[in-house]
Order: sequence, then structure tokens, then C-alpha cells
Amino acid sequence: MSFGITKTIPAKQGQAGVDSLYDGSLAEFEFHMAGKPSKLNVGDYVYTIFNDQLVGRCQIKELIGGATNPNSGKPRTLIMVACPGERLEMPILRKGHRGTRYYDGADWPANE
Repeated sequence: MSFGITKTIPAKQGQAGVDSLYDGSLAEFEFHMAGKPSKLNVGDYVYTIFNDQLVGRCQIKELIGGATNPNSGKPRTLIMVACPGERLEMPILRKGHRGTRYYDGADWPANE
């Protein structure tokens, strides 16, 4: 199993937004989470959910603290991931959510 977090890709980013994480068109991508992650490290993964399906994962290459949410002013951490990530051949059903959730990677296929 590979530890990480799950993040839901907003519907407004569309399929093209999801595809860009896995098709080689991006070298890196920025996710964010509220506060300072207590369990997350460089080398862990951000597992992406779109349309209630786990579609892939990107490995974390940098955690940048000290950022603030432009809407609320509350602290957040920027999570830089390497792209392209690993895309599942067959997505796994997983309910989307707001925010960030820790995930142990239990559903990720061993041969992927």
C-alpha cells in the first residue's frame, strides 16, 4: 500500500483537467490542503477522484508551508506533485468529497 491523500477534481475542471495530470502535458501540478499536514511526506501520493471514481495518483515532490487561502485567510499547505501521474486502467468507485482525506492506498491494484 502507498500512503497519501485523496482530492476530488472539481467538475468545472472537466475531463480535460483530469487528463492533463496523466497525459504528459504537465510536468507538475499544485494541490492544496488546509493547515499543516501531520502525516503527509514527500514521496507519498495524491489520489485523484473525478465523477465519484478514483482515477489515478501523482507522487508528491514538495510540500510548501506558509501559504494562505485567498478567500478565508487561513493557513494552507501547497502540495506539488510530479506529472504525469499513474492512471488506473479501470477507475475504482469512490465517493468524491470536499477538502482532503488521508488514504492508505488499500484499493490501489498491486500491479499498477
